Amino acid sequence: MGRSRRVPSISSSRAEIDSGPTVIVPPAAYMASTIPETIAMAKARVDADVTSDVSSDDESQASVKDIVPNYAFAFDIDGVLLKGGQVIPEAIQAMRYLNGENPDGVKVPYIFVTNGGGKTELERCRNLTEQLKVPVSPQQFICGHTPMREMAEQYNTVLVVGGEGEKCRHVAEGYGFKDVVTPGDIMKWKASVTPFRTLTDEEYRNSRDRDFDNINIDAIFVFADSRHWGDDSQIIIDLLMSKNGRFNTISKTFDEGPPLYFSHNDIVWATNHEQNRFGMGALRVMIEALFKQHTGKELTKVTSFGKPQIGTFKYATRVLEQWRKDVFDAEGPPQTVYFVGDTPESDIKGTNLYDDHVDEEWYSILVKTGVWQPNTEPRHQPRAIVNTVLDAVKHGMERSRQAALKAMDEEGIERTKCS
Repeated sequence: MGRSRRVPSISSSRAEIDSGPTVIVPPAAYMASTIPETIAMAKARVDADVTSDVSSDDESQASVKDIVPNYAFAFDIDGVLLKGGQVIPEAIQAMRYLNGENPDGVKVPYIFVTNGGGKTELERCRNLTEQLKVPVSPQQFICGHTPMREMAEQYNTVLVVGGEGEKCRHVAEGYGFKDVVTPGDIMKWKASVTPFRTLTDEEYRNSRDRDFDNINIDAIFVFADSRHWGDDSQIIIDLLMSKNGRFNTISKTFDEGPPLYFSHNDIVWATNHEQNRFGMGALRVMIEALFKQHTGKELTKVTSFGKPQIGTFKYATRVLEQWRKDVFDAEGPPQTVYFVGDTPESDIKGTNLYDDHVDEEWYSILVKTGVWQPNTEPRHQPRAIVNTVLDAVKHGMERSRQAALKAMDEEGIERTKCS
């Protein structure tokens, strides 16, 4: 696009690749047979440390090799494709449009980059497959807590917070964490830890018997939105003020507690309620404020993943770059990636920031179906504002189509079907 910035190469160091998430490779039988399959193959190549039994389908690959698209799409999910857990009708149309049901019959690659979590990547993609009516592979899917998988060898005993029931414990164990504790385990050990709520019978059965007088918590991970803010914040702050993550101890310096990790920083998110609801970022703000009020010190050992952190965008670029190489034998990433989101503070900010640091174009599109409210000024300005995700797809495809036609006219090439 006429820029002179450095492109992050696929041959970059392993450390750079690790700045973005990796994912679990599913069985070959679950892989899709169209665009999602080719994305899956590329992502499996990028994740060199993950063993894959992904098989190829020559016929499905041939169907997409006819045209080499020089652009791709990346989608946020909540507020863009889904709202309050229900699919936005235009999202189904948008996926069909990308998979070839468009005037040119062009199939365009796409991935999903969401701050949401609380389930395994495989479960979330099975849900998306049913909701969007197209095959969605975990290799297309990057969620907020996915990069936490890289930390499984770093910590022994960890507290995992958030999500429904035991799902986040199962996600953490699937990532390879050796000893996973939940707030329910702690409440079962000593009910007085949370004086305003007791465990339900089901929660009590699912919680594990542990003696936390003799256990150190090495790190705290907030995998998904808290269902019980009071309980979770009380337990987290107790540990942050402890000596080496041991309950019933208090550090004199208040800097001996375990590190705290959040899967994202979104203050609000869009549901089917008329007004936006508080999310994980709001919990972080509250915990930091309570810690400072209680100790007089700033909370320093706290980290957030997800958007707008640049590592997520780096990784998405590498996946798309490898996809082009494997499927089309084309070098380099797509010239343009259209990122479609609903949150200016994460989706748009992260896309614009990454666009400033790389040679390829990352083009931010804000939809009106989620967090951002029309008639307000976005804190971070997108390149385009549209009504729905279908409008975003049509806008991006038509923009790239016109650019291709213009380039062909300038070079005196006969106009044919454009990618």
